Order: sequence, then structure tokens, then C-alpha cells
Amino acid sequence: MGRETYTGDVAFELRGHLGIITLNRPHAVNALTQLMCECILVQLQDWAVDDRVSQVLIRGAGDRGLCAGGDVSSLYQEMVQLQGLDGGAVLPAGAPGYEAEFTSETFLANEYALNRTIAEYPKPYVALMDGLVLGGGIGVSAHGSHRIVTERTRAGMPETTIGFAPDVGGTWLLGHAPGRLGLHAGLTGAHLDAADAITLGLADVEVPSDVLAELTQALSTELVADALPRFTRTPEASTLARSRSWIDQAYAAPNVEAALQRLDELALTEEAAAAAAESLRKKSPVSLKVAHRAILAAQELTLPQALEAEFTVAVHMLRSADFREGIRAQIIDKDRAPQWSPGTLEAVDLELVQTYFTPVPGHRLADRQSL
Repeated sequence: MGRETYTGDVAFELRGHLGIITLNRPHAVNALTQLMCECILVQLQDWAVDDRVSQVLIRGAGDRGLCAGGDVSSLYQEMVQLQGLDGGAVLPAGAPGYEAEFTSETFLANEYALNRTIAEYPKPYVALMDGLVLGGGIGVSAHGSHRIVTERTRAGMPETTIGFAPDVGGTWLLGHAPGRLGLHAGLTGAHLDAADAITLGLADVEVPSDVLAELTQALSTELVADALPRFTRTPEASTLARSRSWIDQAYAAPNVEAALQRLDELALTEEAAAAAAESLRKKSPVSLKVAHRAILAAQELTLPQALEAEFTVAVHMLRSADFREGIRAQIIDKDRAPQWSPGTLEAVDLELVQTYFTPVPGHRLADRQSL
């Protein structure tokens, strides 16, 4: 029999030699809260030195997915309450808004610490990436040692849709994807099926969703390296892999504007290029330029360095008009009609983009944790 401990929104179970983490907010597609991240981090640290635990597995409660990301609704409430946010694209460092203690920064710092812990975990870490796996869901799965997708998987980093930029180590993952596939996925925020997630490097193998329970039970008595091959199957052909030529051609452009122009040209012969161009035109122009720079820069960074850079960007995003507006349009009011500021790519100059990468004293990841 397993030994279970519940802490509300996340459950922990020791079944045989398998430690099981269950994200337990099915009504919210298991969106992560600060308390959930803290509890998982502590449990992983305990299991890392527990001789009874040979490997760890993470899964989501319900049938909608592993995790739809972070609980951005709570971030939105804090943003609208913060003094000094009057609609500007980004507050200058030292403005009143920066002086406020932002509890959301603590949430992000804990989440990023969890992402790094998973990446460096000394025991096999198995992620069941079934259903929706978005944003923060990628952070608790794609850094693991064994990443399993199913025919139901819809994975991705959709942050530019809500005026944010890929984080939770997402810039590092996307930056190390083959060719320019990571730029395409990160800028468009496209949902990826099992084959595309594997092609991008976010997952390793596909398993039918109807045998996940059987696989989990097998892992309670067998090591993942022995058990997993019995359950895997060859995924269907990847759309991303078939599109690699035009994607590489478009996103080899030096900036987002040039990439968009190339997509328009390619759209004459590639229908998917037209869809990508249409998608980019709906995203936050600031987020697109920040994400473009961050993903390319992460190619030369370690994961800890990328997380530090992402935190700096997040500090500024939390104080930006676009992040608030994106959450409002997509999640709060659901009118799907965000009013971005600035409203065009051409209006986002290099100085504004640089602001998002400039560390703010007292608001650094290193100030909050020892990465």
C-alpha cells in the first residue's frame, strides 16, 4: 500500500519505490500556486535523500491535462493593486511601482528554484505530459529526465499571447531546440502535439494515454529504464519537422519585423507560414521582441543563467501594461481583444527592449534564493 500525504492543491504518495506528485487543482487544469511550488520543492528535497525512493513521477489530477501554467489570475490582482501603474509600457527603474514588495516575485523565484531542482535531480524524474501542458506546466515536466507525452498532449509556451515572455527555463529549452523551431514555438505560442513536442526537445517518448495508470503502477516496482520501453510507441510524423525548412528560413531573420516579412513572403507557397504571420500580429509587440532576444541569448547560457535572465524580464513584465492587459483580455474579461502598448513592432525600440533585461537592485533572483 502507498503512503499518501495531502496538502490541498498537491498530493504526495509513496508507492513501492516510486514517489508520486499529483497536481490537484483539476478545476483550474492544475495551475500552479506559490504554495504548490513550495510544497513540491520541499518534497523533492526530502525524496532526494530518502533511500526508499528510487524515482519520482509527476502527473495531473482530472482529465484535462498535467498543468495549464501558473495561476496568473492572482498575479493580475496584485498588478492592478500596485501603485504607480498608470498604463505606461514599463515603469522606469526606481519608480514607485518598483519599491513595492511584489509577492508574485516570490512565487516566481520559488517556481524557478523548482525548475532547476527538477533539471538537476539526482534520481529519475518522470513527467506524464498528458493533455494540456503549458507555461509553468512545461517547467515542472520538460526539465525532467523522462518526459512522456500522449496522443492527448497539447504543450507549449503561450506567454506572448498574454503580454509576457517564456520563462520557467523555457527560453533555455526553446533556445536549444533544433534550428529555429524554438523561436517559432516561443513567439507564436503554438500548441504542440506529441510528435512536435518530441521534435522540439520538450519530450522524449509517446505512450498511449489509456496505459498511463498501468505504467505508473509498473514504476512502483521497476526502474523507469526497464519499464518504459514496454509502453512506448512511435509517434506520428511531426508537423514541425516537415516545416523545418520554411521555419528556419523565416526565423533566421535578424529581428521580429524581418521574420514577419519573410513569413509574409513564404505565405505565397506555405499556408502554415501565413498562419504563423497572422498569429504574430496578434501578440504583444513588446513580448515578441523580448522573447526573441531572450531565446537567442539563452543558446549561450546555462539553465541557471537563463532562469536569472528570465527573472529580470519577469520583474519588468509584472510592472508593465501589456501583461495586465493580456491577462485581462484572455482570462479575466475574455474578450480576446488586447490593446497593446506600444501597439506596433516598429514602435518598440531597442532602448525599451533593453529595459526588460536590465537588473533592478533588490529585485534579482539571487536576492531571493541561492541558485
